[in-house]
Amino acid sequence: MRIIPPALQAKLDSGVTTLCRCTIVTRRDGVVLGFTDHDRDVVLGAVTCRAHAGLTGSEATAKLGLAVGGAEIAGALNDDSLSEADLAAGRYDAAGIEIWLVDWSEPALRVLLSKGTLGEVRREGAAFAAELRGLAEQLAHETGRIYTAACSADLGDARCGVALDHPNFRGSGTVAATIGMSSFSATGLAAFDDGWFSAGRIVFDSGANAGLAVEVKRHRVDGASVVLDLWQAMPEPIAPGDVFTVTAGCDKQFATCRTRFNNAINFRGFPHIPGNDFVMRYAVDGEPGHDGRSLQD
Repeated sequence: MRIIPPALQAKLDSGVTTLCRCTIVTRRDGVVLGFTDHDRDVVLGAVTCRAHAGLTGSEATAKLGLAVGGAEIAGALNDDSLSEADLAAGRYDAAGIEIWLVDWSEPALRVLLSKGTLGEVRREGAAFAAELRGLAEQLAHETGRIYTAACSADLGDARCGVALDHPNFRGSGTVAATIGMSSFSATGLAAFDDGWFSAGRIVFDSGANAGLAVEVKRHRVDGASVVLDLWQAMPEPIAPGDVFTVTAGCDKQFATCRTRFNNAINFRGFPHIPGNDFVMRYAVDGEPGHDGRSLQD
């Protein structure tokens, strides 16, 4: 239930209002941006909601259940407020968002209309649209442990325990030549075997993408050269001479945990749990109880 300040309620009842909507976006890196559909800037506390930013919101509807609603915000991309580079770099992923109904003649009179996070972002030319996800949507996420053959931990987190700063699991390299938008050859990684950094994480230390990170799709040794394929293209072009740091990847299989990381004791999966194909398996020589018949007999 929304609590409307009595002074604001009185203005609403009068029939003559000076209302606008203000949107406050808080990114996960702490950057806070404010926007308003009013023709002048509106100050809400320590946040200045900028006018002429081209940010608008769709109609919001309330409904039962935990499904994501159809509300969204749309706007134009420009370097002064929402830059395409920041959007492509994922700096707005899961950012917090508040939408306020404000009396622009007296900004202290305001009421919170909705609060949540930004979801899927779509871009088209110089414009974008972002899905709004309410707080209740988080209740639809899976929590707790799930019985799966693969490990449920992320490599290097507290449950995994692998120290990714160890020289065996971290390498520094330099881009030698670009192969495509998301692929390049590199120097400095010759000491690592083919596939060592597949499913790993790369962070650029210099160049136009300095400070940005992305997952490695594939690490391959092609003759005398080392090639890294990324899951997605970086916001800015990768250029020869860019320096980066890359950490080892893990396919979350028990054999990889045991042989590559010597970390079987911390494996967070159930490698011997029967899969869906268990009823279709045939006994093989050497298995206990093998009598030459299939498990279906």
